[in-house]
Amino acid sequence: MTTATTTRPQHSKAGRSRPNALGTTLRYAAYDWRRQIRMVDSLFFVIILPTALFWMFGINSDFASYPAGHGNVSGTLATSMAVYGAVIATTSIAGSAAVERSRGWGRLLALTPMRQWQYVAAKVVVACAVAAMPVILVFTVAALTGGEMGSTGNWFATAGIIVACSSMFALYGLIFGLLFRTEGAVGAASGLLVVLAFFGNLFMPLSGAMLEVAKFTPLYGIRGLATWPQMEGQLNSATGVLPEPDTLGLLITNVVVWTIIFGVIAILAARRGTKRA
Repeated sequence: MTTATTTRPQHSKAGRSRPNALGTTLRYAAYDWRRQIRMVDSLFFVIILPTALFWMFGINSDFASYPAGHGNVSGTLATSMAVYGAVIATTSIAGSAAVERSRGWGRLLALTPMRQWQYVAAKVVVACAVAAMPVILVFTVAALTGGEMGSTGNWFATAGIIVACSSMFALYGLIFGLLFRTEGAVGAASGLLVVLAFFGNLFMPLSGAMLEVAKFTPLYGIRGLATWPQMEGQLNSATGVLPEPDTLGLLITNVVVWTIIFGVIAILAARRGTKRA
């Protein structure tokens, strides 16, 4: 009597094809970037508004061509408006990401091959890409209308500093998204940036007591570091009396301290959301 044995094909783990982590991350980042640029209302505040503000104050003004550092006043105003657009971009994208996850998007992604770190990495890539858009547009308009920052290297260094430092405001956006979990709260966070931008010396040169207060606000350090290649700490003045220049240590300390503050609050907000869930 013979017995037939059935042999099952053996599949080794090494033979299984796994999705490429980098490729998956970049594909999701490309999808999310396309989704972001289709949001016309968001793009207006991120790209068009900073460019329009620069056009009004950086071109159509009597003092735009005045010398400032290695360039002119128009160059410093271009930097300020590019900073404003970049931080709005990182704030809105990070805040929206937190809201997405609170509404179940995270559970949906858990059914896909994507891991948590890939989702975060994709959002970072998208945030930097969108933050670069107002920088490119404002700087292009500035270069074509007489804005000067010195050497070509200063333009690229300033752009890199803006994009890198604006990531700090991703934590700021996360705080609002984690605490309130609504798109309205993220919009309010972006609106509050107008006040922070004023105290950050972005819209007009501050002086006196107002300037001393501004040095403790979160956008002051970013703006100072961004203008460093052109100004090296020097400040513009609306009164004709130049204030004492900022030191590099002061500006770096401002950015580091506020990054830590935003980071701690974001962690506490995330823990609070986990407990509530």
